[in-house]
Amino acid sequence: MNCCRPQNYNDLFDEKTARRELRKYRRRGPSRTTRALITALEKHGVEGATLLDIGGGVGAIQHALLADGVTKALHVDASAAYIEASRKEARRLGHEEHVNYLYGDFVALAPEIEAADVVSLDRVICCYEDMRSLVGASVQRAKRLYGVVYPRSTALVRFMVNMLNMFLLVTRKTFRVYVHPTSEVEAEIIRGGFRRCFHREFFFWQVAVFTRNGQSG
Repeated sequence: MNCCRPQNYNDLFDEKTARRELRKYRRRGPSRTTRALITALEKHGVEGATLLDIGGGVGAIQHALLADGVTKALHVDASAAYIEASRKEARRLGHEEHVNYLYGDFVALAPEIEAADVVSLDRVICCYEDMRSLVGASVQRAKRLYGVVYPRSTALVRFMVNMLNMFLLVTRKTFRVYVHPTSEVEAEIIRGGFRRCFHREFFFWQVAVFTRNGQSG
């Protein structure tokens, strides 16, 4: 069982939230953690690459990497409002024709999704109860680089997430947030044939980039 049913996302990540996030992105650009992930991916070279952006939100990663030379991006998201916000921004930036959009649960859709040179999951692992299915399916579709932003598995972060989930329960939201042990997340990625080449910790989040074994970087 997983928490990534589209209705769960649409209830929480609705049109109002997507509009607010898009306005914030246009004013300030990507968040600190998203910018750290983008910068780390850029250092490994993305020109001529393809991108699979899972749970891409308003599209911060795809917009940046398309400007850096990515030729094609696929945005998979379980929030219809975020897909529309990302499409709107891609149209404004002039690269809508280079992005395809797929609505739904990535794990359910994975069998029909082609592999890409770069795969990114920015604050997505924490939205999925069945981490192994999500990470396993997404790693299989990464040819060269795999980048993630997800919560640090510290006692304080777990406490904060428990408080958030209690609030969601009280407000009758079915969406839940998950803190998966870092060691288990990384073990699943490494099992898929990758090694970590970048890691940075923030207060709540951690950013990591992995390169496929045999690749430089």
